[in-house]
Amino acid sequence: MFFAKVIGTIWATKKYPALNSLKMQFIQPLNSKLEKVGEPIVAIDTVGAGPGEIVMYITASEAVIPLPVDMAPVDASIVGIIDRIDLETK
Repeated sequence: MFFAKVIGTIWATKKYPALNSLKMQFIQPLNSKLEKVGEPIVAIDTVGAGPGEIVMYITASEAVIPLPVDMAPVDASIVGIIDRIDLETK
């Protein structure tokens, strides 16, 4: 699982049929200090996240598991909204 910030919503007039009821979000990957890591990606939203929220997402073949379909062309899925991160400091 990885951290990201939702930076936008993608509106598609036509998409793969299995994804018709699902929202696509533009997310910026982050590290544990909430610093940007890499380039933004598109993820299917399974939890109702909105712009500005910090989320957890999964990638690769596991990204299809939380979806209500057996198979879909998905590389990333948002699986949780993060309320707080507590880091141990020494």
